[in-house]
Amino acid sequence: MIKRLAKCIREYKKYTILTPLLVSFEVILEVLIPLFMARIIDDGFEKGDMTTVYVIGGVLVILSLISLVCGVTSGICGSKAATGFAANLRHDLYYKVQDFSFYNIDKFSTSSLITRLTTDVGNIQFAFQMIIRIAVRAPLMLIMSVIATFSISSSLALIYLLIIPILAISLLIIGTKAHPTMKKVFSTYDDLNNVVEENVSAVRVVKSFTLEDEEERKFKKVSSKIHNLFVKGEKILALNSPVMQFCGYLCIILISWFGAHIIVESNGTNLTTGNLMTMFTYTTQILGSLMMLSMIFIVVIISKASGDRITEVLNETPDIKNPEHPVSKVLDGSIDFKDVSFSYIKDEQKLVLDNINIKINSGETVGIIGGTGSGKSSLVNLIPRLYDVTSGDLFVGGHNVKDYDLKVLRDEVSCVLQKNVLFTGTIIENIMWGDESASFEDVVRVCKLAQADGFINEFKDGYNTKIEEGGTNVSGGQKQRLCIARALLKKPKILILDDSTSAVDTRTDKLIQEAFKKEIPNTTKIIIAQRISSVENADKIIVLDNGKIDAIGTHSELLKKNKIYKEVYQSQVKGSDKDE
Repeated sequence: MIKRLAKCIREYKKYTILTPLLVSFEVILEVLIPLFMARIIDDGFEKGDMTTVYVIGGVLVILSLISLVCGVTSGICGSKAATGFAANLRHDLYYKVQDFSFYNIDKFSTSSLITRLTTDVGNIQFAFQMIIRIAVRAPLMLIMSVIATFSISSSLALIYLLIIPILAISLLIIGTKAHPTMKKVFSTYDDLNNVVEENVSAVRVVKSFTLEDEEERKFKKVSSKIHNLFVKGEKILALNSPVMQFCGYLCIILISWFGAHIIVESNGTNLTTGNLMTMFTYTTQILGSLMMLSMIFIVVIISKASGDRITEVLNETPDIKNPEHPVSKVLDGSIDFKDVSFSYIKDEQKLVLDNINIKINSGETVGIIGGTGSGKSSLVNLIPRLYDVTSGDLFVGGHNVKDYDLKVLRDEVSCVLQKNVLFTGTIIENIMWGDESASFEDVVRVCKLAQADGFINEFKDGYNTKIEEGGTNVSGGQKQRLCIARALLKKPKILILDDSTSAVDTRTDKLIQEAFKKEIPNTTKIIIAQRISSVENADKIIVLDNGKIDAIGTHSELLKKNKIYKEVYQSQVKGSDKDE
């Protein structure tokens, strides 16, 4: 984990190295200052030599100023290193996710990835800043202070050697007990983010069904779980402070007791008053160092859970990658499924699609009909390699999809998926996702094909109308038509419409089909639909049932020979007759 995270330091390596160096100089000076203070007391005040007091006092001022400069500079460098490290970490996580296939994204879930990019990165940033500053300062201060106490009185310094191991073992036990609980906290944050995300994105649905109380109950449940886990973890970690204070004050009591005896018995020859005062100063420094170490210990325990979660994403191998020598051009829109089977969990015993064989010629219009869970969306997701086939081969334009450069393939396969969304920005900005270099005339042309130009011009600002996040200020049918226009702007060789006209009326649906037939005759069009009217004029219609092909044929052929298609058709015809 540490090795992987350290790769994100990159251009901030200079600040990362400079910070502990400056901290080290600061600590050295802080350890030297009490020794000079002892000299002022013993050689200056007790002997009445004010010259010594002034000289050593001047040295102390200089040392203090240098220590101050080192401390301030180390703080600035540490902040730059930590914020830069966190920025690189977010960058690497975000771009790693961009390379993920749908399989990789499904493995982590959206809410979990958001938590890792925000809360977990924040924890790591704080821990990193602590490590390059406090984790250097505290142990160095501890070691040098102990060495300094040995130079003053080895017998008194032995007290530290007895107390420190006891403290270290206590901290180790506390950390071992607290870590599993803190790890659960951050996995529960994923659940919290999921609840919040669902509630905010679907707030209109929640309000229309008056389910605010139910959503509040869900939120309270997961929020209470986080609270209880934090309380449990903090109860364990809270033992850290009393253990630290007990050990620290025990040192002070023992040094006071034995130090006083040494001064009295030796009449100040083995230990002077200045030395004893210095020992108290070093005790304070040692106690402070141990307190810092204790704090670092807690931060590291909390951040380790975050580090593990971040590393899990960074070490994830994308399920779909470019081949070594990819094909750089899709010749046409032909598609050929040869014995294709597919499973979301890569288990051939749990197939979503089973032994699919379909040949689609370039320029054909193909309809796909089937019940919920029959594998319609899974089938078309394989064409642009959003998922890879579990077994068999899939060819596009005469080449296996695995042989193509991913960008080349996906530029030629335009998808309007079931859950397509619009992004914050203007209508024209959303549509130009399909082609950033497209002219305004090109945008208008595809909008006319998608039957979107009419309602766009009814808006006050036309194509410059602002779209709210997720397209919440346009209707379902309008959103679908804008998504179709966006897909068409890519000028693809294959156009996939996954139930993407379900929210438009039958007349508009028919106009879209006619526009496709007239304006893009050479584009292969695959239309998944629940309505027979959306596919009845297709060159061929594929009927799927439980992941298998039940039949392939034209509208008239399927009405004669296929039971499933006939039942769907009759149910829809009867429904339309009743409406009339």
